[in-house]
Amino acid sequence: MNANLAKAHELGQSIWYDSISRAAIRGGELKALMDAGVRGVTTNPAIFQKALSSAGVYDSDMKALIAQGKTDTEIYDELTANEVREACAVFRPLWDECGGTDGFVSLEVNPLIADDLATTVSEALRLWKKLDCPNAMIKIPATEAGAKALEEAVAAGVSVNSTLIFSLEQYEAVARAYIRGLARRAAKGGSLNVASVASVFVSRIDTAVDPVLSVKAPELAGTAAIANARAVYAKFEELFSSPEWKELAAKGARVQRPLWASTGVKNKAYSPTLYTDSLIGPDTVNTLPPAALEAFMAAGNPARTADAPGFEKVLAALPGLGVDLSAVNARLLADGLEAFAQSFRDMMKIIADKRAELTNKA
Repeated sequence: MNANLAKAHELGQSIWYDSISRAAIRGGELKALMDAGVRGVTTNPAIFQKALSSAGVYDSDMKALIAQGKTDTEIYDELTANEVREACAVFRPLWDECGGTDGFVSLEVNPLIADDLATTVSEALRLWKKLDCPNAMIKIPATEAGAKALEEAVAAGVSVNSTLIFSLEQYEAVARAYIRGLARRAAKGGSLNVASVASVFVSRIDTAVDPVLSVKAPELAGTAAIANARAVYAKFEELFSSPEWKELAAKGARVQRPLWASTGVKNKAYSPTLYTDSLIGPDTVNTLPPAALEAFMAAGNPARTADAPGFEKVLAALPGLGVDLSAVNARLLADGLEAFAQSFRDMMKIIADKRAELTNKA
């Protein structure tokens, strides 16, 4: 086991892998990462777009699905579900060993329906049933409709990864929706063996505000994103220590862990482990893309940092410097939704083009 991954886990943080590919699953790379201390996998439309772009890898599967009369959307559905199902099988021993705390693999609902409550709930339930893996998580964007969909899905017993969280307000809405969903489930006598994470995006905030801070307050450059995440962690500790929560916990409920996403460092002037080293604490997850995971395994500095003081001062200074963090976070959410939607549209084009190519060869 990698020493830094082991130390992070001792401190209460699970490191997950923000990538998936058939080669990594079937070639043993994913299992090797699990053996080294990686404790789960996250995916998104951009990751699947990259995977499906791999030359020739999915041709035989697609030929079979085309022969079965599947539409392009159904082909996407089958390919991604199969990929997640195989990854779930790799991590199932870990899920069993830790009693369902880790070992999860996420699959996102269609990003084109992010603002459609009824369709999002329907899709979350359908994907959960289709995957039929207890260590799967259904990923739902944290729009207003998405927070409500999370509540409905959790009440139905679905494990959910709430994604594209930027603001403290978004986070609180998602956390409260999770608690409400569990309370509804408990009231009906349902099992509370449901898991959830709240995926808070980090580095994109610094990318957005650093151009201002580097001019007006250089000492604050590279600090806003971490301060925002630490504010979320403080709210997490508050919400999941309340009497309401303790009542659910006594019935077997698990906290919805904050998951730090977008933790690859985009500014080369910063340490490649900045967004990992700075956000370690009990009941947290950090999902790292390949380069960030490699950097942390080789040169990370694991220590308890998620609840470090001082974040309030950073956040309080931003308005006076011309940074409207609420507006920034709203824009980042819109941009993130559009980026995932575009990746989905690009995937559908890849599948359509591949269908034409394979049909012409037949």
